[in-house]
Amino acid sequence: MNEQLLIAGCKRGESWARKQLYELHAPVMMGICMRYTNDRETAKDILQDGFIKVFTKIDTYAETGSLGGWMRRVFVTTALEHLRRNDALKMSVNIDDYNDAMENTGVSALDHISADELMACIAQLPDGYRTVFNLFAIEGYTHAEIAEMLNIKESTSRSQFIRARKVLQKSVESLLMHENVRQEKI
Repeated sequence: MNEQLLIAGCKRGESWARKQLYELHAPVMMGICMRYTNDRETAKDILQDGFIKVFTKIDTYAETGSLGGWMRRVFVTTALEHLRRNDALKMSVNIDDYNDAMENTGVSALDHISADELMACIAQLPDGYRTVFNLFAIEGYTHAEIAEMLNIKESTSRSQFIRARKVLQKSVESLLMHENVRQEKI
């Protein structure tokens, strides 16, 4: 279906258009929601809240960029609002308080694990780490933008990202070690 017709239908509040928009974009938007929370039921709540915002704010979509990109921003914002409401970011730590040295990350390790395994590792991160990691590494926001969105210091955003990388590195190493043990048994 023509995206312009779909957008026009949504702007008029037509249920067929809303249903089609939901069916087209729900799987991708659910993936975004799951990246910010590791609980499926909470992700479904965020998904629902996000679509309510999309349907009520569709008139603000200027049609200058892609609809999917506009919706992605709505869902990221909705997920962040949920995390703020639930104080999920209260465990943030300022980088000035962070003394651990950063280890070199071997990119070659990523060649040995699947995207699903990596996403599972990301899902296990504490809320603050996962949020900053998603915003910086996946969504492409700068630390200054993240700090503004989350109402934290830029240095706190950086430290959360550094710590998230370190935890992810350990998770990936553990995953690879388990995989190597499994391969040796075969």
